[in-house]
Amino acid sequence: MSSAVIQLLVLAAIAIFLILRLRSVLGTREGFEKPRVSQTGATDPAEDRRRGFEVIEGGPDTDITDHVAENSAAAKALADMKAIDPEFHVGEFLHGARQAYEMILMAFENGELDEVLPFLSRDVYESFAEVVEMREREGLRVEATFVGLREIKLITASLDPDTNEAELTVRFDGEITSVVRDRDGNVVEGDPNEIKRQSDAWTFARRMDSDSPNWQLVATGE
Repeated sequence: MSSAVIQLLVLAAIAIFLILRLRSVLGTREGFEKPRVSQTGATDPAEDRRRGFEVIEGGPDTDITDHVAENSAAAKALADMKAIDPEFHVGEFLHGARQAYEMILMAFENGELDEVLPFLSRDVYESFAEVVEMREREGLRVEATFVGLREIKLITASLDPDTNEAELTVRFDGEITSVVRDRDGNVVEGDPNEIKRQSDAWTFARRMDSDSPNWQLVATGE
């Protein structure tokens, strides 16, 4: 047998050995693996669900525990709210509540309640409107400026299992400037250059199975 033939046989044996080694490595499913992709280019939903479940199984929901104590009644109520409406997030709610607080507070101070009517329950609207009407009868005008919020905190959370109506009470510690003037423009209360702190506890309500994502202010306190 010539040396050329022997060299070919050796090379063929090496090639077969390398192919078998590559197949043994590439055929395994160990280590990092991207989610399977369907023919349409989308990831496999079943695989996504499986991976997502493995990540969150047994762990606390930080969107809840960042705002209320774990295993508290409020935490259970928030978890039940999420079970009814998976789109509900506590952090997003508080962000919206922060904006609603400034908008509603300034509408009340300026006597422009029509602008925030959809965000107020009937009882709260009537209570606010009574104060605004009293100012108008006495010829008083409020000039207020919202400076900012020092703190916003979720105080309580509850859910009625029969109606799926949720209530969240939030404490706002804000800063405003406010002055009250009479018909002649004279200051009768406040100082336009003095920033004063204001603390309010507002309760917002919503049916968690409603198609509308909007919350309404149903109660106010200090």
